[in-house]
Amino acid sequence: MTKAEKTRNFIVEKTAPIFNMKGYAGTSLNDITAATGLTKGSIYGNFANKDEVALAAFDYNLKNVSSRIDAEMNKQVSVKDKLLVYINIYQKFIDGSVAEGGCPVLNTAVDADDTHPELREKVLKAVLGWKNKIAKLVETGISAKEINAEHNPEQVALSIIAIIEGAIMISRLTAKPAHWNLIMDSLKKYINSLG
Repeated sequence: MTKAEKTRNFIVEKTAPIFNMKGYAGTSLNDITAATGLTKGSIYGNFANKDEVALAAFDYNLKNVSSRIDAEMNKQVSVKDKLLVYINIYQKFIDGSVAEGGCPVLNTAVDADDTHPELREKVLKAVLGWKNKIAKLVETGISAKEINAEHNPEQVALSIIAIIEGAIMISRLTAKPAHWNLIMDSLKKYINSLG
């Protein structure tokens, strides 16, 4: 890895939590320089503008979450247990042990919806990829007769995503993690009812 690549990675690693907490509009160049200890010239010597840093920070945050999910899923055998991994990983957003500021998909989707088309496209791609991954798991479960064939894989996938992201939003907004637990109990029942 070249010195320039190391510097870019350093900038992304240090700023990714800030973009996740403050959003694109809320993250200033001063935040970026304070987090990295680098000058504005060093930042702009490695990135053309704040947009490039934000896009790279989202990719970094998403990769962090995805790699944790994949690692936990690889430990599971049944499709239902693989689906339940999402509850366990996203629980860590509530307690802050996965990503500072919560779920980068939810945060960035809300932040970039009307303000940053490139960032919105990245989030859309992430959500569609998530949906497709869950739908494929459900199809596998149907083929293995672990999930009833009456279930529509896309509907199951969208429902799981909506319940998880809605639960994160409600529990963070109300500052009551107990709301997360109540909603996740419902999601566990839903997943277990698929078979």
